[in-house]
Amino acid sequence: MKRALALLMLLVSGTALAATPQPLGRGDWDALLKAHRGQATIVHFWGLTCGPCLAELPAWHDFALQRRDIALVLVDADPVTVAPEDLAAMLDKSGLGKAESWRFADGFTERLEYEIDPAWHGELPYTLFIKPDGTVERQLGAVDFGALRHWSEN
Repeated sequence: MKRALALLMLLVSGTALAATPQPLGRGDWDALLKAHRGQATIVHFWGLTCGPCLAELPAWHDFALQRRDIALVLVDADPVTVAPEDLAAMLDKSGLGKAESWRFADGFTERLEYEIDPAWHGELPYTLFIKPDGTVERQLGAVDFGALRHWSEN
């Protein structure tokens, strides 16, 4: 009985390792960019309701392990409300439980999308590649990780 209880406690504490994504509301986008200014940063917008997003999360984990010098920021931009603990569980399952992660905290997602990129209309996945000098490249749709490696080496 004690052994079973100890195993249960270990399993519960293991699932608690995933950090709940922070809420991203109006005005937070500028603060997020400022926090990463001068550093190569990839901001990847994904969602639990987006099949291609879920399929590529493990590849993001692999990339993050290989390129620890590049900040990877994950932002859940689901057009429907998703429980933060469900997001945390999926990130943890993909090996990204400790990655910097955010979630749209405004039900009016169009407002946040416009703040991030006026030309973006919420399609997922969507990725911003930000060089240390602040130049931004945008990718709508699944990422070609071969091309990403090329971007990260230049």
